[in-house]
Amino acid sequence: MINILYEDNHLLVVEKPINVPVQKDSSNDEDLLSILKKYLKEKYHKPGNVYLGLVHRLDRPVGGVMVFAKTSKAASRLSQQVVDRTLKKTYMAVVRDNIKDKGTFTDKLLKDSKKNMVRVDDDGKEAKLSYQRLDYKDNLSLVKINLETGRPHQIRVQFASRGYPLLGDQKYGKDMPKIPIALFAKRLEFKHPVTKEKMSFELPLPNRYPFNLFNNIKSEKN
Repeated sequence: MINILYEDNHLLVVEKPINVPVQKDSSNDEDLLSILKKYLKEKYHKPGNVYLGLVHRLDRPVGGVMVFAKTSKAASRLSQQVVDRTLKKTYMAVVRDNIKDKGTFTDKLLKDSKKNMVRVDDDGKEAKLSYQRLDYKDNLSLVKINLETGRPHQIRVQFASRGYPLLGDQKYGKDMPKIPIALFAKRLEFKHPVTKEKMSFELPLPNRYPFNLFNNIKSEKN
């Protein structure tokens, strides 16, 4: 069952499980959007198709907090917040090596759809993030990431291209342990599309390796 964090007439905020695609893909595995539509259909005994708007995405291997829109008006307004960069996404990741304590990465990223790979390329779209290292242990750094743009594979590529691949990332790292990618969508902030109230949702770090190496870390650390 999906962990429902918040629900009203306009929004549905949930915790996306790892290894579940956000929407249907070539694997034909059950996807989060379909699961949530089924949940709404059964909960409210809705006939016919159920509307649920996809506002932003997470890569299939990545878990964490996501917001969906239950009306087209809410979807439009939340999507505009994504464009305006007022919908704020905070991630936690574990990367290899002792990265410096904070920094900002700005790159041009280009996606090769055939290979489902992204690379740094002058012909790509601007990608920007800032990060802060919260802890270092066993040659691994725990970093908090504020994402300013939402490009495909952005966090994974921007760190890997600088020699700090995310632990478990088989696509962009070498000699990785076969574990889920150490990337987690921890916090989401936005304005309610109707009431304009500022809303924020935050999840605890996953209780799995390598995040559990850093259990003493407080997410509020700035």
